[in-house]
Amino acid sequence: MQKQRSYKIKSYVNASHAIRWESGTGKKHNHTWEIVCELHVFEGMVSFFDIGKSLNKAIGALSGQYLNDLPEFKTVNPTVENVTEYLFDQIDGILRQNNAVLLRIEVSDSPTRSFCIDVTERKFPTAAEAQVKPAAQAPNDA
Repeated sequence: MQKQRSYKIKSYVNASHAIRWESGTGKKHNHTWEIVCELHVFEGMVSFFDIGKSLNKAIGALSGQYLNDLPEFKTVNPTVENVTEYLFDQIDGILRQNNAVLLRIEVSDSPTRSFCIDVTERKFPTAAEAQVKPAAQAPNDA
C-alpha cells in the first residue's frame, strides 16, 4: 500500500450572482462561498503562507463581486458548478507555479450543498514534467 499525502486549504469569499434561466435571469442574491482545496506537493512541505497568498489571486478576484458582471461569467451561467470549474482551472495553474497540483476542489454556496471536482486518481507528473520552478524563480505575489 502506498500512502498518498495531501494538504487541505479552506477559504471563504462573499459574492453575489443571479442564475440565468430560459425565461430570464433570477433574482440577484448573496452567498458566502466556501472553497476547500486539497493539494499534492511535489517536494517537501508546503508554505501555507505562500500558497495562501497565491490562492488569494483567484479567490480574491471574486470577493465582493456580482459574478454575472465578471468577464468569466458574461456568457457562462455563474452556477456553483461553473464557479467550481472556473476556480479549479485558476487554482490548479497557480499551484503548479508553487510546486503543487490540485487534487480536489469543493465549492459550497450554502452549508448544505457543494459541488466537487476530484482528480485524485490522476497520474502525478514528475517535478520536471510539471515545470516546477525553484522558489527563487516563482512569480512575485506581493
